[in-house]
Amino acid sequence: MTPALRFMLNDQAVELTAVGASDTLLDFLRINRRLTGTKEGCAEGDCGACTVLVGRLTDDGLIYEPVNACIRFLASCHGCHVVTIEHLRGPDGGLHPIQAAMVEHHGSQCGFCTPGIVIALYGLWMTNPGATATDIEVALQGNICRCTGYEPIIKAALAAGRAGGQASDALAVERELVTAKLRDMRGERVELSKGGERAIIPADVDDLAAVLEAEPKATIIAGATDVGLWVTKFMRDISPAVFIGHLMKSKRVESEEIRLGAGVTYSEAAPLIRQHIPAAHDYWLRIGGWQVRNMGTIGANIANGSPIGDTPPLLIALGARIVLRKGAARRELPLEDFFIEYGRQDRAPGEFVEEVIIPTRPQAKIAAYKISKRRDSDITAVAAGFCLTVESGTITDARICFGGMAGTPKRAAGAEAALTGQPFAREAFEAAARAVADDFQPLSDWRASADYRRTVAANLFRRFWLEQSEPGLPVRLHEAVGA
Repeated sequence: MTPALRFMLNDQAVELTAVGASDTLLDFLRINRRLTGTKEGCAEGDCGACTVLVGRLTDDGLIYEPVNACIRFLASCHGCHVVTIEHLRGPDGGLHPIQAAMVEHHGSQCGFCTPGIVIALYGLWMTNPGATATDIEVALQGNICRCTGYEPIIKAALAAGRAGGQASDALAVERELVTAKLRDMRGERVELSKGGERAIIPADVDDLAAVLEAEPKATIIAGATDVGLWVTKFMRDISPAVFIGHLMKSKRVESEEIRLGAGVTYSEAAPLIRQHIPAAHDYWLRIGGWQVRNMGTIGANIANGSPIGDTPPLLIALGARIVLRKGAARRELPLEDFFIEYGRQDRAPGEFVEEVIIPTRPQAKIAAYKISKRRDSDITAVAAGFCLTVESGTITDARICFGGMAGTPKRAAGAEAALTGQPFAREAFEAAARAVADDFQPLSDWRASADYRRTVAANLFRRFWLEQSEPGLPVRLHEAVGA
């Protein structure tokens, strides 16, 4: 056990012994280190002004990802390399190619959002030098610019990609050295405290199980895309906090099932979703912005029990299961049985989600939908997952789950019954659209009224029918424009 938090910040090694559970990376950068190029805008991981790169060691080596520093807790940076806008430079010490392109193409006006945009584009430039305009738009989902407009920013990103230079970039040249330093920083459990707050970073999953047996009421923090707001918006006490974002990263495919460790992020899972459940790929890219997908984990999206979580409706429709662990004991249950009622899940004190098992169902007709006030980086009003088996023109099995329609993610039993055993035809889906009104009694809130939610739920059956019956119909924008 060690009482020190250790990470790299730009070109320096940092070691801290006084760190509280609620200390954020953004506050440390701006207040403690005076690295004020990283801005504070929304304080909820929505606007992207606080974007930094975080490099972490994975089975594939050292990778760098844009994240939101405002909701990234400082303790979660143990063994990582944090890169801020101040570290960017060209090979000659001048402007970085991304920065130079932003100047040349007039990609900045007031400039407040610019550092975060440059860092997000830097992350894309390193990993996808040939990025298309669509790739750039996806990378900027989590960056809001109110005055420049995105056209010159996209032009700048395309120009920087054409300019190249990745091999001579500082993060490429220094990669082996940084990798060696980060390896030396990990190993033992880390326990930290400041001002009465405690932060615990387990060494591995077995150590996590031991920590939670001793601290069953601790706040478990993976990506902090939800818990971060508990602190920045609601000033909640989260101590003692156990940071697990570096754990449970396994990914494998076995006999038409994807098995993911609970700590796998949305971004880490995306290639498997695209390959094995392609119908859900578009939906997956609408879970937050790129920064959020780089932080948020599938296990935590399940474990927090939110009725508007993005992954449970799709996963329940697919028949997903989860593995829960307490100490050395494990149990497996269907994901839909995990949600008991609003704010209550089938999880004992000290128990945690360890693995998520997702059937790929290659023969089924699958779709996932998210309805929100804006298309990207927004909270869901209604989400839905559809998984239908059709044999010889007859619907033999229907699994349909909605989020935002009840206190938990919930299957639409009446609508499923209206479809099962019926011909795969418009009339069956019209019947299901009528039946779904009796499946839920949604609430009205600031995201949507109850009547709106009921109307949307019914219309999603009609949308599913249109998509499945006319495969050439350009129902998504990227398909319509041929991207």
